[in-house]
Order: sequence, then C-alpha cells, then structure tokens
Amino acid sequence: MTGTLSDVELAVRESVALLAPHTGADWSVPAGSLTWSCRETAAHIAHDLLAYAGQVTGAAGGGYLPFDLTVHQDADPAELLRVITACGRLLGTQLAAADPADRAWHWGPTDPSGFAAMGTAEVLLHTTDIAGGLGLDWRPPAGPSARVLERLFPQAPAGDPVDVLLWQTGRGELPGRERLTSWVWKAALND
Repeated sequence: MTGTLSDVELAVRESVALLAPHTGADWSVPAGSLTWSCRETAAHIAHDLLAYAGQVTGAAGGGYLPFDLTVHQDADPAELLRVITACGRLLGTQLAAADPADRAWHWGPTDPSGFAAMGTAEVLLHTTDIAGGLGLDWRPPAGPSARVLERLFPQAPAGDPVDVLLWQTGRGELPGRERLTSWVWKAALND
C-alpha cells in the first residue's frame, strides 16, 4: 500500500527529532514562504493529522466531520510537538485498524492509503516550512516522499522524489519547469 502507516510514523519522528532541539527559538517567525508562523504551521500539522484520523474513524462519507482541533495560544513549541506526536499516533492507530476497502471523504471517497499519504505529506512539507523559518537545513526523506508522489501526485514528473515533491507543492525548483504557485493533490479514488 502506498502511503503506509510507517511513513506517517517516520514523518512524525523525523519532524520531532529535527524541531525538538529548537523549541527555544522564535516560532513567531514565518514558516518558510508561508504567511503562517512556525507556531501556526505546527498547530496546522496536528490539526490535519487529527482531522484525517477522525475521517477514517468515522467513515465520514459526505464531508468533514464537524469538529476541529484548537491548540491553546499559550502552548509552547515543545507542547506543540507533543500535540503533533499525539495526533500522529491517533492517525497511525486508525490507519492500522482500517480495512483497505474502507472509504472516508476527502473531496471524494478516499481509502486509508490516501489518508496515510496526506498525513505524511502534511508532516514532511510543513516540517520543511518550519525548518526554513527557523533557519534549519533539512530535506524530507526520499522513500516517504516517493510514496506521497505516487499516491497523491500520480502525474508528477520523474526525478529526485524530494525535489519533485517540493516542486509539486510550490516549495522548490525543478530544472526546465516553472515554479508552481498553486497545486492540488489527488487523494480521492474513482471507485
């Protein structure tokens, strides 16, 4: 299965390992090229992991479940990383329990591998953004990046999977191609 549970777990571990030594930095700065701060971006990662876990668990068929994650404004960066870890574990637990034939809504019927790929992508891409904001040199791991591309961007060009994923999501350059300023991934299946 593309977008595996282990990729979600790996992405969360990599993110926390990279960012934990920098929790004393100024997380109010913009996260890379985003308008969100590093803090807001970390809260967004946790939000999406929890939202995907809820969709899979609730087998939500016609839209997003009407709930949201609110991270307290006084949560410091170390606490944000604990929230990301908790939400990543919730998604991982739900993916492990899901049947591959299960479907839940994300702009159409999406299987567990789609939610796994989206969770992995959210963590890898927004960790890249936060790292940029904090001045850290980091690249997502190639294996999970390749599986995210395979599942969410099946028409992506060939090349180094990290470079292609960053380009495909407006975060990088690819020789001979214009930088993307908008993009959409394809998680829903046509079944």
